[in-house]
Amino acid sequence: MGSRPELKVDDENGFISFFQRLPEVDAIRLFERNEFYTVHGKDAVYVAKTVYKTTSVIRQLGNSRNTLESCTLSVTAFRNFLREVLFKEGKRIEIWSSTGKNKWELTKQASPGNLQDVEEDFAGQIESSPIILAVKISAKGEERNVGVCFADASIRELGVSEFIDNDLYCNFESLLIQLGVKECIVQMDEKNKDYELGKLRALIDRCGIVMTFRKAADFSIKDIDQDFSRLLTSEIAVGVLPQTESKLAMGAASALIKYLNLMSDDHNFGQYHLYQHDLAQYMKLDASAVRALNLLPGPRDGAKNMSLYGLLNKCKTAIGTRLLSQWLKQPLMSHEEIEKRHILVEAFVEDTELRQTMQEEHLKSIPDLYRLAKRFQRELANLEDVVRAYQVVIRIPGFIGTLEGVMDEKYKDPLDMSYTAKLTEIAGKLEMLQELVETTVDLDALDNHEFIIKPEFSDDLGIIKKRIERLKTDMEKEHRRAGSDLHQEVDKKLFLENHKVHGWCFRLTRTEAGSIRNKREYQEISTQKNGVYFTTSKLRDLNREVDQSTQTYNKTQSGLVQEVVNVAASYCPVLEELADVIAHMDVIVSFAHVSVHAPSPYVRPKMHPRGEGNTILKEARHPCMEMQDDIQFITNDVSLCRGSSEFLIITGPNMGGKSTYIRQIGVIALMAQAGCFVPCSEAELTIFDCILARVGASDSQLKGVSTFMAEMLETATILKSATSESLIIIDELGRGTSTYDGFGLAWAISEHIVKEIQCFSMFATHFHELTALVDEYPSVKNLHVVAHVGDSEGEKREVTLLYKVEDGVCDQSFGIHVAELVRFPQKVINMAKRKADELEDFTGKLEQQHTQCSKEQITEGSILLKRLLLEWKDKVDGGSMSSEEMREELMKLISGPYKESFENDPFFQAVKAL
Repeated sequence: MGSRPELKVDDENGFISFFQRLPEVDAIRLFERNEFYTVHGKDAVYVAKTVYKTTSVIRQLGNSRNTLESCTLSVTAFRNFLREVLFKEGKRIEIWSSTGKNKWELTKQASPGNLQDVEEDFAGQIESSPIILAVKISAKGEERNVGVCFADASIRELGVSEFIDNDLYCNFESLLIQLGVKECIVQMDEKNKDYELGKLRALIDRCGIVMTFRKAADFSIKDIDQDFSRLLTSEIAVGVLPQTESKLAMGAASALIKYLNLMSDDHNFGQYHLYQHDLAQYMKLDASAVRALNLLPGPRDGAKNMSLYGLLNKCKTAIGTRLLSQWLKQPLMSHEEIEKRHILVEAFVEDTELRQTMQEEHLKSIPDLYRLAKRFQRELANLEDVVRAYQVVIRIPGFIGTLEGVMDEKYKDPLDMSYTAKLTEIAGKLEMLQELVETTVDLDALDNHEFIIKPEFSDDLGIIKKRIERLKTDMEKEHRRAGSDLHQEVDKKLFLENHKVHGWCFRLTRTEAGSIRNKREYQEISTQKNGVYFTTSKLRDLNREVDQSTQTYNKTQSGLVQEVVNVAASYCPVLEELADVIAHMDVIVSFAHVSVHAPSPYVRPKMHPRGEGNTILKEARHPCMEMQDDIQFITNDVSLCRGSSEFLIITGPNMGGKSTYIRQIGVIALMAQAGCFVPCSEAELTIFDCILARVGASDSQLKGVSTFMAEMLETATILKSATSESLIIIDELGRGTSTYDGFGLAWAISEHIVKEIQCFSMFATHFHELTALVDEYPSVKNLHVVAHVGDSEGEKREVTLLYKVEDGVCDQSFGIHVAELVRFPQKVINMAKRKADELEDFTGKLEQQHTQCSKEQITEGSILLKRLLLEWKDKVDGGSMSSEEMREELMKLISGPYKESFENDPFFQAVKAL
């Protein structure tokens, strides 16, 4: 974090008065001071606990009568704090700057989906695009219409979509996941009476997205045509754009434009593109599936390999890293597009030299091109940015040369179509930019990290440049003189350096620092890890003159610099084209790298078009699990075949590998459709339109939702969203209610999936009775995870979990054995065994009695028993009888009008025996 700055405020009481007059806001306010920041009031407490992990750092401004809790942040700590609160905590930020004595104005605002004002503070290190979305809904009868508008301000695009949804808003949930939305703008419901808005808010909250509420008036479309005509790049009249027909989406667009203040910044005019987002082009994922498949890193994930994103992210560029995050949330549905990615990954897998050259020589030298283009668009760019753009341009031939060196004809065309041809075209467009920089910029000065115009460009610049060179020659003379005087070897022990704070000065290594002690000629400046900085009177004077001359040079060249920057800015669209190509290549190369370096190499899957073929995986593995330390992963085959094994029921002990088995199938399907190779020895897959999951609901209680309620919500989403082309993963179901209710629900849901939806599904369960589905439906198949129980002497039998999946039903339950594995107290184990035996005995009797009666006898007997109980209820109703009297009334009925039935009816006899 760096050292904590000292709290210095000129007029403490005046600032306290100003601060106390500020209205309450849902944001953390930071005040920008000279080279540090301050926070006050409740925000100071929050910062102290978040950044410093202690409240002892809080200081009080003011006097005893009027104090204000305050805390300081260095620039480094401020940047780390921004990252923490915006990305992890999902909070809003306000940054205030001083305009005079106790006069402050709000200069920057930021929220998880709107980072425009603070982009520079992140230095481009943003792992996924900050997507912000506004939503407007209309509910009529059973139909729900949803309109959305979303933006990633860093690439100046506005996407709109309008679609019909069900009452659980499943399509909207999929869209939030696909886009990786960080912040959602929702219409305010001041009286909490709008039931549909309530459902929408609950869903957004479940997805872990920050909500921003805006008044209904912000969603009005009266100004939208005028706003679009100024914002969009298109020459076409806004009124004829097909997107403007979507009235709900236009209302959402209006709210988003107002929230982002796009109309107040002239730099946005004519810069935005508008496009229609098609939900159907990507696989749908719900929030549950994202958690079940460990798609993205969780807040508590330590190791990178705990999430699929962390495992696959071997990207070398910031633009590639962000694109990978997008691809994992948007697996493809087009068979042709998936195959295009697979052949490119194969090219880099097969050609080791091609892959390594791209990673180690070319890709790692590419800056964040979107961020660079944005600096030009917002008129923040300088000569250094022009040089950075130039350095990218001169590297393009290296990319092209490496790609053209590929000899295998099988891969030459795909690589040419995706990369070589595009890069060649882009290089042609950027030739003039390269020429501009080489003509105008002093490239030799870059060695000293100086960004200046060539002195030959003007006589004035030439004169100043010669003066600076003469002064530097004098500095070198002073350097050699000091080396000789101090008996220190120049450039080995004694260095002449341009320090970022002190300017030109000398540096001695710390071991040689004693040579300047007690010599008045040499004045020490500072001692740092790499040595002691010092100067002489002569060097100080020369440094001052160099500094003055450099400032004069910069003033003289400023007009020329601005011209060069303006010309370079016109190349922004081409730089963004280049960013698209480079980011795509970076992700493909990353996929290839991971595929080759896995414990067992990944394979290219054979993909079947939608609705066709089966999913058959040989020696499948979970890609994240196999990377964990000290794990020897046990592979398993998977066979999902239409008509014979569409619905897999997996039974077996806890910790036996059921969850891993069913989740790895989902992960492999997602990887294949994202364009990556898969962790198997052979793989063929059908294309799924969505992956739907019902897994653990560990965080639901924190949001006031019981485990069972969360289970039912997730299952309802599955039943309403799934089609015959979906993949359903259910890991336990019905645990939050009674055993009988739970089993009843699990059976009914399974039967509905098998009969009505007819899609590939995996159901891991402890309800062994569910395996009877196989007798009624040929598409159901039973599997079990194997556990070996040793026959050692005595009561205690060792259980070995083999993590192998085989056909058939698990023949016993291992709950108590698992309890033994984790060292439960022996008394508890013995009691559990005794109770389990008693229950087994009772259940056995019940089953035995039930098997003695036919279905018809059970039905008739149940009707008769119900009649008897209702008659008895009428007699004892009123509550005046004692328990004994009530029992006597029941016995009278049994020995009276119902005597014959009790003696002859098989069902009555079975009940009596219990």
